[in-house]
Amino acid sequence: MKLELSKFGTTLISRELGSEAFRAFLPTLRKLADNENLEIDFAGILTLSPSWADEFLTPILDQLGKRMVLLPTDNLSVQATIKILQEANKKTYIQNP
Repeated sequence: MKLELSKFGTTLISRELGSEAFRAFLPTLRKLADNENLEIDFAGILTLSPSWADEFLTPILDQLGKRMVLLPTDNLSVQATIKILQEANKKTYIQNP
């Protein structure tokens, strides 16, 4: 399954909004097949803050592990945020090459 984050907006900031987005996505996440990957697509995202991403991506990573795959992006905001999360949470956010 591919999830286009832009469905939540193009400027993804604040813990509150990230948590709200996660809660809205949770019913869809629960329907994901046991062997199905979730590909996170950052196309169209202008800004991704570490706080929003931590509230949205980290719980998904906790549930899916290696089945959550981040699609490649040239967006420096997204790249920096993923790096910050990996260092802060000591977790690996799998990125497709």
